[in-house]
Amino acid sequence: MTEVLQPLAAPTATPTTTRPHRTAVAHSHEPSFTELVYAHFAWWRELRNGAPGDAAAAYHDLLGRFERRHGKLVHSFWCTHLESAVALTEKPGRFPWQHSTWSFHRESDWATKGRHEIAGELHRCDELAVRARTVLTGVRQRICLQLVTASASHLLSLVDESSTHADHENASVLKSEIEALDETEAYYRQAANGQAQIIYFAGMATVAAVISAVAGIALAFGWMSGVAALIAGAIGAVVSVVQRINAGQFELDYDVGRPYAFFLGGLRPLIGGAFALAITFAFTSGLLHLPISAKDPESDHKLAVFVVGFLAGFSERWAQDTLTTALPAAAAPAPAKANAAPEAPPNS
Repeated sequence: MTEVLQPLAAPTATPTTTRPHRTAVAHSHEPSFTELVYAHFAWWRELRNGAPGDAAAAYHDLLGRFERRHGKLVHSFWCTHLESAVALTEKPGRFPWQHSTWSFHRESDWATKGRHEIAGELHRCDELAVRARTVLTGVRQRICLQLVTASASHLLSLVDESSTHADHENASVLKSEIEALDETEAYYRQAANGQAQIIYFAGMATVAAVISAVAGIALAFGWMSGVAALIAGAIGAVVSVVQRINAGQFELDYDVGRPYAFFLGGLRPLIGGAFALAITFAFTSGLLHLPISAKDPESDHKLAVFVVGFLAGFSERWAQDTLTTALPAAAAPAPAKANAAPEAPPNS
């Protein structure tokens, strides 16, 4: 508390000869949002009382240094009775192709000490802001953070003493803000899942392309059914995931980060290719039989290998069931008749 208030009080209590040294100390660190909130509250109190002083200069100095570090204040709400506020900042990227950095700031513990339900929703805003800033990118991140900041501003206004709302009106507004936060959270989940799907697909397509390129080079030197099945299985896995995404039935754990989603996507063609190899070897070894006559031309056999490999990569369950049928079933021993009475000889 003392460290925060000292830069604001120093100009009035420090002799002129020592001011340069005090200014250097005050400027030796980048101000936090808490310091900015205290400076704004001092400036607002000075402006409201009509007593000119150094609070305005101190506030604008802190604001300039804060914006140089975090970016321009895009949206903010400042309480008028306590040192509490929320703000959203935007810092442009260094290069034209880089996205801006958006940051959510909040200092409201003083204002919500007796309002636990509002404090809980504000902490929920913090959580959503952290997840949106870490997981989302681009326009989706900007939209989500702006929605979070708007809800936090409305929630903080309910505990501001300048608010003239009655208790029943505050309860109604709180309920509507909770519903708005629910919608914001649903938007975040949808956006994060869609973004994770893109990363997942990128990893999947990259590995499938590498497998197809390497296997295609091998096929150029001669026909190998296993290599052909590997290509078909990788393609089948990609088509399977695309179909599930298009049907809206593909959900990912989007909070794990982009590298892990890329890694999971890369595993999918490998799994499809492995099942395709197993199915192809089962057919070529005689464990299973293709519904093709031995008299058919070789081109038909090659096409059959591609189709079977594609199906194995497209449906892992089908591949597992097909391989299970190739395993020889163990003959169960016939149950013995326990305590069977000896057969009586026929009467002569």
